[in-house]
Amino acid sequence: MTTDRRPRDGRMPLRGHLVELRRRVVLSALGILAGAVLGWFFYEPVFEALQRPILQAAASRDAVVSINFGGLATAIDMQVKVSVFLGVLISSPWWLYQLWAFINPGLNRTERIRTYGFLGAAIPMFLAGAAFAALMLPNAVRVLTEFTPDGATNLIDAQTYLSFVMRFVLAFGIAFLLPVVMVSLTLLGVVRARTWARGWRWAVLLSFTFAAVMTPTPDVLSMIMLALPVCGLYFLALAIGTVHDRREDRRRVAAGLPRIDGTTPSTEESA
Repeated sequence: MTTDRRPRDGRMPLRGHLVELRRRVVLSALGILAGAVLGWFFYEPVFEALQRPILQAAASRDAVVSINFGGLATAIDMQVKVSVFLGVLISSPWWLYQLWAFINPGLNRTERIRTYGFLGAAIPMFLAGAAFAALMLPNAVRVLTEFTPDGATNLIDAQTYLSFVMRFVLAFGIAFLLPVVMVSLTLLGVVRARTWARGWRWAVLLSFTFAAVMTPTPDVLSMIMLALPVCGLYFLALAIGTVHDRREDRRRVAAGLPRIDGTTPSTEESA
């Protein structure tokens, strides 16, 4: 008969947390590997989709703009990287679940129910961010290639272009997870909405900094296209958190309890 070494209250020593973290990382890596194997068989249609913005940009300018494979092993290296990239996208529900499973033992029953909501929202938000990036990609490629002088040839290195696409898509996917994390922390009582509100200037600054780092090209357009949705999602999550905190404070005041932040309501509020 097997026994569960984890205490019933969910507490584990540091070594147990490290072992559990290693286990979740390994399971996540295996999931990405399985997704990469599946992505290998979809390489050709995916590469055609990646190449389409380049071909459209060339046709619109009547210029030579194409992807260049500059080495003997560049083509197979490209296929491996695209497969891994697809593996990350395909297996996103799996490795997001592993993240949830790692923090789950330390939560009580109410908190676990709320983290189910986090998991249910994180997966579609990540995929929505990736899909939004895919919609924005042709415009980004068109604008960037328009800077090619007339009569010049723009042979884009395959590895450079793939890095641009991967970072562009993953940046949007990660950025779209921001409101989910914010709302989850607010619902769990870790961070109050007014704390997020006080830091809105820093949030805007960090959004543009994040966009500048995650977009590999120095153009302002790509940075703005990523930063503006991140800022919008930040304020959306702030609004949801504010509504939650107000409802929770009213409920606790009506029950004669302190507010979430521990302050005691006045006599008029209690009445």
